[in-house]
Amino acid sequence: MKTKVALITGGYTGEAEVSFKSAAFVQAQLDKEKYAVYPITITLDSWFHVTDAGIKISVNREDFSLDIDGDIVMFDVAFIILHGSPGEDGRLQGYLDMIGLPYTSCGALTSALTMNKEYTKAVISGIQNLYVAKSVLLFGPDRQGAGDVVQKNLTLPYFVKPNAGGSSIGMSKVKVPSELQEALDKAFDAANTGCQVLVEEFVTGREFSQGIFRNAKGELLVLPATEVRTTREFFDFEAKYVAGLTEEITPADLTEEQKERASRIIRDIYIRLNCKGMVRVDFFLEKDTDKFYFIEINTIPGQTPQSFIPQQVRALGMKESEFYAELIEAVIAPDPTLRT
Repeated sequence: MKTKVALITGGYTGEAEVSFKSAAFVQAQLDKEKYAVYPITITLDSWFHVTDAGIKISVNREDFSLDIDGDIVMFDVAFIILHGSPGEDGRLQGYLDMIGLPYTSCGALTSALTMNKEYTKAVISGIQNLYVAKSVLLFGPDRQGAGDVVQKNLTLPYFVKPNAGGSSIGMSKVKVPSELQEALDKAFDAANTGCQVLVEEFVTGREFSQGIFRNAKGELLVLPATEVRTTREFFDFEAKYVAGLTEEITPADLTEEQKERASRIIRDIYIRLNCKGMVRVDFFLEKDTDKFYFIEINTIPGQTPQSFIPQQVRALGMKESEFYAELIEAVIAPDPTLRT
């Protein structure tokens, strides 16, 4: 009997467009002989599945089931590929926990925590060989005097970004004081990001992104790193999704010592944050000091053909179909110790 997979996509933010592309790629890779995959779209207005015949079926939110011509479809596992809220901030995970449906991502608490960049930095503080940029966290009531607070505590240039956003939406690099207020307003006004803004001192160096996942045997496997080189000021939304603006090198050109150090750091981050499934850690390797600086962690990484994780999976020598199957089997494995 095939494993019934709810492939959850969509979302409440501007990242929904990327979620649809990611979900389409995952669906195309999954073994159709082994998995019966049902794409489920979640929006602010509705939760639904569209059948092969083009019929829109609403999800029964009491148990996350589908009624297709009188046939009640109950799922064995949810494959969450919904970037941003509610798939990456713990809301969806909390709901799935309540109805008892296992899923492929981090749990509700970890998801909620890691959507908050500054709170995440506080938890991972102290990990050996990992550094974090000096920063200021601003809340909605602080908006009036935010510029003064930033300039008093930090040294230019700054990175200004929503504290709970994704895909670099609402992010700016500030090089002179006159640019600061516009950058703060842009970050505060970014939709569905919680009205918190994080301002960090700029770290000069090479930028990397690296995935890690737990396989069906319960083993933690670190994927090869990707180095990001962009013609933009930084790796913003356009750099991520507009062709030709960014060069991505996978596997990255790192020394063996740097690879081993990064691997240890990423494993420690995964364990410290109690992650599950696949996650991706972004970091800088600071120029001159050779220190790894944490940027952020992404618990629902993009899965388009050009996304970092698929690149890294291929560099590891795996097929994407095998990789996604590992994520599913790790969740439904009969041995509960493999789910920790």
